[in-house]
Amino acid sequence: MEEKKKKPVQKTEDAPETKAAPKLTKAEEKSKATTLRIVAIILWVLAIGFEVVAILSLLKALYIPWLPQMWCMIICIVLDLICCIIAGLLWKKASYLDPFKKTNNKVGFVILNQLGVIMAVICFLPLIILLFTNKDKMDKKSRIIVTIVAIIALLIAGLFGANFNPISAEEKAAAEEEITDTVYWTAFGHKYHLYEDCHTIANSEKNPGTVTDAIDAGRTEVCYYCAHRAEKEKDLKLDGLNIEEGVEELGGE
Repeated sequence: MEEKKKKPVQKTEDAPETKAAPKLTKAEEKSKATTLRIVAIILWVLAIGFEVVAILSLLKALYIPWLPQMWCMIICIVLDLICCIIAGLLWKKASYLDPFKKTNNKVGFVILNQLGVIMAVICFLPLIILLFTNKDKMDKKSRIIVTIVAIIALLIAGLFGANFNPISAEEKAAAEEEITDTVYWTAFGHKYHLYEDCHTIANSEKNPGTVTDAIDAGRTEVCYYCAHRAEKEKDLKLDGLNIEEGVEELGGE
């Protein structure tokens, strides 16, 4: 079998050597992802519990003498939100370590990757509906305040729980098989780069590592410019890789 040609990667002169973190095995990635998912589910259950307490307080089925109804509900909503945010972040992290399969399961793939959003709706929407339909359970001013807090909490939880750049198990496997050289990514964004001198990260601090490291860090797409540059140099096939779509022109060419 013909040996693949190595990509020319320009290294920064006199750059200090960066010690790579120990790479997790596939079994370790799956085990860690399973743990993160279990913790996320526990947090979502707690979030629902806080929502139930808020609902009981709204319906006056729960009374705490030293805590006014409005503040009881706001505290429950805040605790609900904290649990939802942490759970959503853990669930997304697990989806990078051990992605879900997409082949023959496109609907399930979307649902599982967006479970953070779904759970955010479950943890807040019933309470919001009850606030709108039970106008006689609270004074108008308190009900408006609690409703606004609940809606804002729903939006924040949904934002943190949404996975805007999911990667499938097939896409991660394809990237790991095709890309064997060092890749680079920055502190922000969702893409990894094949070339250290890519113009999109020229003035940014870069993290080097394997493509697995990049994906585990949430960088699920290969840079469009790097991918096409590598394709032109006959080093990389685009089939099966997760590449940003919708870019019509290559900058700097």
